[in-house]
Amino acid sequence: MNTEAAMLDVAGVNTYYGDSHILQGVDLQIPAGRALGLLGRNGMGKTTLIRSLMGYVPMAAGSVRWGGRDVTGWPPEKMARLGIGYVPEGRGIFPNLSVSENLVMSARAGVDGSRAWTYDRVLSLFPRLAERLDNGGAQLSGGEQQMLSIGRALMTNPTLMILDEATEGLAPLIVQEIWRVIGQIRETGISTLIVDRNYRMVLAHTDLAVVLEKGRVVLAGESAALAQDHDALGRYLGV
Repeated sequence: MNTEAAMLDVAGVNTYYGDSHILQGVDLQIPAGRALGLLGRNGMGKTTLIRSLMGYVPMAAGSVRWGGRDVTGWPPEKMARLGIGYVPEGRGIFPNLSVSENLVMSARAGVDGSRAWTYDRVLSLFPRLAERLDNGGAQLSGGEQQMLSIGRALMTNPTLMILDEATEGLAPLIVQEIWRVIGQIRETGISTLIVDRNYRMVLAHTDLAVVLEKGRVVLAGESAALAQDHDALGRYLGV
C-alpha cells in the first residue's frame, strides 16, 4: 500500500486492556476513495484497532495521520469532524429518538461543504426506514437499526465510512441488503473500512485488505489477490 497517498495512515499502534497487550505494532493505510477490509478471527484486535484510531481507547504507542496531519490521541468527536462516519458494532443508535430524529440530528455538511447525502437520499437508499419514521429506535428490528446506523453516518457526509460488523446477527435477506448498500456507498467515492465475519464478501467489496492475528498484521495486500490465497486464509481465518 502507498503510505504517501494514504488518507488514513495508522502506524505502529500498540494498545493494552489492563495487562493484556491487544495490538502489537499494527500498521494500516487507506488511500482516498479506496475500500479496505479488516479481517481476523474473533478476539484478534479488529474492533480495538478501530476504537484506538477513533480515540475511544488510548494507544500506548503509535500514530494516526489523516491526510498527512497528525491526529494521534484526538477524542472521538474531533475525529468525527475530520469526516469519519463510524457505524459501530452494536449500532449505537438513540433508542428513545424516532427514526426521523436520529437522522436529522446527525445531518451536517461534509468537510468540503458537500451535502450530497440528504435526508431524502438516505430514505431512498433505505425505503424500509421511510416507513418507520415515527418509530423509536428501540422499536426497530435489528436489521432496521443497522440501516438507521448506516443512514445516520451518511447524514454526516463523510469522507471515510467505518463499518464494524454491519451484518452481524441479521437475517440473510437483510444481510444482502446491507451489502448492496455498501456497494452503492463505494460507488459514490466514499472511502470505506469494513470489518465483517464473511471474509468472502469483505474481499469482494474492497480494494485492499489486512488480516490480524493476535494483534499483529499477518497479511496485507490487494483483496483480489488475498481471495485466491486459500492456504493463508485457512491458516489465519480458519476457513
